Amino acid sequence: MLNISQVARDCAVERKVVEGYVGILEDLLLARRLAPFNKRARRKLVSHPKLYFFDAGVYRAIRPRGPLDRPEEIDGTALETLVYQQLAAVNEQRGLGYRLSYWRTREGLEVDFVLHGERGLRAIEVKRARQLRPSDSAGLRAFCDEYPIARAVLLYGGSRRYHDGPIELWPIEPYLSELAQHLAE
Repeated sequence: MLNISQVARDCAVERKVVEGYVGILEDLLLARRLAPFNKRARRKLVSHPKLYFFDAGVYRAIRPRGPLDRPEEIDGTALETLVYQQLAAVNEQRGLGYRLSYWRTREGLEVDFVLHGERGLRAIEVKRARQLRPSDSAGLRAFCDEYPIARAVLLYGGSRRYHDGPIELWPIEPYLSELAQHLAE
């Protein structure tokens, strides 16, 4: 998540300076902001956008690493960036008309991507793990409780496709290879 005020405090510069630099990154197509989804929200939601670099490889290359950074965390964010790139590209190339956003409550429940448009409402969560825990789908479940019309998909590193209540669980690779078809349905 991008909290421009916090970045400005950390860098000891004015908020407008940070906003200007982020704007430059967007103008140069090096990064994009993903706004939070808050249509008809009943819960308290975060209001800060997320920031994605234009390329997952660039993210991996420039992200600072330290002794407390776990490779799984870096790989998970890189995978999320890759899925974002694919969603944005297919949506634009096919003219599907979705508005991309994300959903996060103040309690920390999150859905990585929300696609909203004339074709419906979709919620997509991305997990790198091969084995899922019940907590991995908590954000999607909360989103589906709030928006029962949503189609919910959890992409994960495993190999089996199945349903868990209202949530479709898909291995990442097959879902992304058929992404245009999934989003057009």
